[in-house]
Amino acid sequence: MQGRSSLTDYVLVCSGSSDRQVKAIAESISKELKGAGIYPLGVEGENEGKWVLADYDDVVVHIFYEPLREFYDIESLWPFAKELDGKR
Repeated sequence: MQGRSSLTDYVLVCSGSSDRQVKAIAESISKELKGAGIYPLGVEGENEGKWVLADYDDVVVHIFYEPLREFYDIESLWPFAKELDGKR
């Protein structure tokens, strides 16, 4: 996204196989970044665990429950973005 969008430099999209796993991934990312002194501008969806969105300014994190990731296919919104790792 860097140089292609004014919203953020990077978008991280990942998924979990259950709502508990989605919440655990979000919690782990938050904990690691807080340990580095990095705090989110905002976080949505933590309680539900279906789609967590965390805005860290230069990095926006999307953590999906796998069926929702497939349904919304948000990666297709940025066809110009360079993928750093195409694994799903």
